[in-house]
Order: sequence, then structure tokens, then C-alpha cells
Amino acid sequence: MPLSGDRTRRYTWLGIAVLWALLLLLGVFSQPGKSEALTYSDFQAAVASGKVDEVAISPTEIRGRMKGEEKKPGEAFALVRVEDPDLLRTLEAAKVKVSGAVDRVPWWNSLAWFLPLLLAIPVFLFVRRGGAAQGGLFAVGRSRAKVYVETDVKVTFADVAGVEEAKQELQEVIEFLKTPDKFRRLGGKIPKGILLVGPPGTGKTLLARAVAGEAAVPFFSISGSEFVEMFVGVGAARVRDLFVQARERAPCIVFVDELDALGKARGVGPLSHEEREQTLNQLLVEMDGFDPRVGVILMAATNRPEILDPALLRAGRFDRHVLVDRPDKAGRLAILQVHARQIALGDPGALESIAGMTAGLVGADLANIVNEAALLAVRRGAEKVELRDFQDAVERIVAGLEKRNRVLNRMERERVAHHEVGHALLAFAIPGQDQVQKISIIPRGIAALGYTLQVPTEDRFLMTERELEDKICVLLGGRVAEEIAFGDVSTGAQDDLQKATAIARSMVRSYGMSEAVGLLSFERDAHPLFLRSGEAPGRPEASEEVLRQIDSEIRRIVETQHARARKLLEERTGLLREAARALLAQETLSGDDLRAIAARVGFALEPAPARATA
Repeated sequence: MPLSGDRTRRYTWLGIAVLWALLLLLGVFSQPGKSEALTYSDFQAAVASGKVDEVAISPTEIRGRMKGEEKKPGEAFALVRVEDPDLLRTLEAAKVKVSGAVDRVPWWNSLAWFLPLLLAIPVFLFVRRGGAAQGGLFAVGRSRAKVYVETDVKVTFADVAGVEEAKQELQEVIEFLKTPDKFRRLGGKIPKGILLVGPPGTGKTLLARAVAGEAAVPFFSISGSEFVEMFVGVGAARVRDLFVQARERAPCIVFVDELDALGKARGVGPLSHEEREQTLNQLLVEMDGFDPRVGVILMAATNRPEILDPALLRAGRFDRHVLVDRPDKAGRLAILQVHARQIALGDPGALESIAGMTAGLVGADLANIVNEAALLAVRRGAEKVELRDFQDAVERIVAGLEKRNRVLNRMERERVAHHEVGHALLAFAIPGQDQVQKISIIPRGIAALGYTLQVPTEDRFLMTERELEDKICVLLGGRVAEEIAFGDVSTGAQDDLQKATAIARSMVRSYGMSEAVGLLSFERDAHPLFLRSGEAPGRPEASEEVLRQIDSEIRRIVETQHARARKLLEERTGLLREAARALLAQETLSGDDLRAIAARVGFALEPAPARATA
């Protein structure tokens, strides 16, 4: 009957303990009996007087025994040997029995021979156990790719939504894997490598699995970071082993996630990573060496294509780039419908409403919103997930979790109320702004003491200079409202000022929207459009005079919009104070509530007109 892992370890350590005990006993019993220590002078006197019976001489010591009485052995003695050329003649003359002896090694010295063996036993067991589990030390060069056979991949294109263009691009790969003869008949070759590029969370890995599921072929999945180890040459060995396995299982798909961990440009920066570069070189060699007609398709995903080595992106390697971008409204609706299959949905029209509220969010965010909505419905004891649950989930994802235990004093609550109403009033006053859905002074997230939720009316891909200035004006509305209501300002506008400054900086440094600076762009680092933030990275390479002009123009844009925001809110001071009092009383107002308050004080708020589609 085979032993379990725990019993095997128990018996192993028991054997080691028994071995230690045997060694200790051996050392104890190997120690000699007690001997009287003599000086060499006493030894010579004893020999001369005929008291010595026998001696054993070794190179370092002399051991012996004195003459005893009848049937009783004499006393043993020992002494350090001294160089004496007449010793043997003296012993022969005294008729002492002489024999040779070997230096006795102490038992603890013998133990030193066995200690490495004892240490090697647990190391050997550990390596053996590691080898059985995951390749161990002796299999360090083997690929760590997870292999999913045809029956393992359950994901198909029906499970992927919002990326229709990418699915169309990859349909050709599926056709090649299913019917390669159709392509070979005309001499066509499928691309060796397909690179999926897009922001995090858009479904690149899911799309690769769906390709394998649609084609019903084995799927090798591995992360780029799993190739690189502390041992030199391991990464290259793993690349070779991966392609060997792939050729044996062809037709198949090899998918490398997070390719930027492996394929960073070589020779860039002050430091180099020799092991990573060797691994990358091996990958390039393997991609050049394998024949695409055997049916091995190499796919990879990254959200940082700008840092990849140019040799990876040339024709004959990753020569087809598929953009997996953020979904539009129709795509978001399709993604929500896919994830809503597993929940009890009360209002089917709720998904379309949420799709309109979530511009800019990716598939992972939308999946999280559906899950949060289901949890919120369960928490309130509902049988189905309603629109209110989705709206609360969006607020929780965008603004953070409510912090009702965070108690603000009266003055802080009044400041926060005027601050948020200032944002909302400017959003209504400036045409084309996103619609105000909710105003709240309930703290959320890490630092937000209140928030104004604006819902975009449509997806936007370009913004004009005027629209960017309008956005800065709305951002400054909270600070201006504090100036009007209290005569001074607080630290609550820090985030608004950072965002406004970033937009103004990009207008001057990146978009050429300043007459003083001209049609120049000072953005040094190239980033894909889907990764760009509002702020131009790094300090521009320009003269001191141009840098002063840039700073002056950024200041001018922000101050101009500050004056504009103050003018608009001073015209609505009565509405600002009345809406702030209502917000203090109710803690939350909707856009319709704000319109009703405006009508009550004799000020009409019209909804922002919809933008024309570019």
C-alpha cells in the first residue's frame, strides 16, 4: 500500500533521527577508558624501576599499562610522545612489551563526515517532491505554459462582446485552423504572429481563448514574466521547449500574455537585463524558424506596445496588430447583456440606461458593475436586480463606497454643499456639458467629501478648444462657489485644480491651442491614444524663454476660466444658496430636483443641448 505524503515525510524524519542517535552512540562507545596522564620524566622513571608492563606507541602519543597484581590489570596511563632516539632501546632493556598504535580520531570529527550526507537527504527529498509537483530543480528549463486541450476551452465568440472589429480580424485565423487547405490551395500564408493591443480590461485574453474555443484546437497560455528567472539561460530554454511542445500539438495556438514583460526594447535605458534579452532573442529566432503552414499560431497581448522591441513588430513576426479598444455604447450594452445572463434582471431596459452612463469604461468595469448590482439587490432583499441597483453600482465604482460614518461638522457640510452645487450650476449654465444626474454631500471613497455625477450623452473621441475650456470652467465652479459664499477658500478644490491644470497644460504643450506658443507640440513620450491621460508627461525640451511662455499661457487659460465661472455663478447667487440649503437638508439631489428648486426661485434651468455627432 503506498504511503501518503505526510506519512512519507514522517518516516523520513524518523529515519534521520535514528541515524543521529546511532552516530551519537558510536561516538560515546568509541571513547577510550580513563587514563592517568603522565609526564615524560615520570614515564622514564617508571620504566627504569620496572613498573611498566606494556606500551603502545603512536606518532603523537604513548599509551600503556602498569604492572598489576595477580589477576588484576594495572593502571592505564597516557602521555604525549617526545622525540627520544633511545626510547626503544630503553624499553627493550626493561623488558616492556611494545606495540604500534594508530592516532585515535575524536568521535566528533567522525561526525563531520556524515553531516553533509544528513543535510543532503532532506534537500534530495525536497527536490524530488518539487520535481514531481512542478518540474522541480531538474526541470527548470521546461516551459510553464498551461495547456488547454480542445475540450478544455469552453469560451467562444458568443461570450465576447463589444469588440466586433477585433472578432472580424481574428475570424480569418479561425478559418485557417479549421480548413488550412483552403488557404494553401492559393499559396496564402496566415500571419505568424497576432498582437492584441488595447487598454487593460478590454478582453484581450478572453478574445484569445475564444479564438481557441472557436477553432477547437489546443491552447498554450503563458505570461511573459514566466520566462525570465534568476538563472541565466532559463528563459531561452523555456522558449525553445514551448515551441517544441507547440509543434508536437499542431495545429494549436500559443498565447503570451503581457508581452511587454518579455519584449521590451533592447539597449534602452541605463540598465540592461542580459537574461531577458537572451530570452527575447530566442523568441525572435523561434518565430523566424517555424513554418506557419504547420498550424502553430502565435498570439500575444499587451497594453504598452510603444515599449516593445521593433524586431518583434516587423513583418514576419507579429505582423498583424489587432486593436481591442474601449467599447462604444452599443458595445457596452452587448457586454452588459452577456454578463447579465447569470442574474435575475427585473427591468431589461435598465441595461441600455447603464450603457449610456458608462462611457469610457471597459469590459472588466462593466462586469464589476453587474456583479455589484446583484450584490446590492441581495443586500436589500430584492428578488430581481433593478435599475436603482445598477445606478448605485455605477456610483460605487466611479466615486467609491459611501462613508456615512465619516461625520463632518456644520461648517464643513456647508462648504461641501456650496462646492458641489457650484459644479452643477455651471454644468447647466454652459451648453454641451454632460447632464447632471446626482449631487451628494455624503463622503465617498478615500478623500471625496461630496461629488457631482454627470452622465455623458454620447461617446466622444475628439474635443474642441472651446469644449476643453468649458470643462476647465466647470471644474473651477466648486472653488468659485466657496469664494462667493464664504469669502475664502478651502483645500477641497485640490483635485479640481489638478485636473484643470492638466487640461490647460495639454492644450498648450500638446494640442497647439495657444497663439503665444504657436503650433508646436512638446510631448516627448509617444503613447497610444487609448493610454493617454490629460497631462503631457515629462518636462518639455525647450528653451527657458519658451518654458516661461508655456507657464504663462497655462496660467492665462486657467485664470480666464476662473473669471468666467465667477461671473456665471454671481448671476445665480440666490439659486446657489437655495440649492445648497436643500442639499444640506436632503444630502442628495437629482438633476430634476435642481430644476425644481430653480423654478421655485424664478430661475429656469434648461437641460444642456445634445452635441452634434462629429
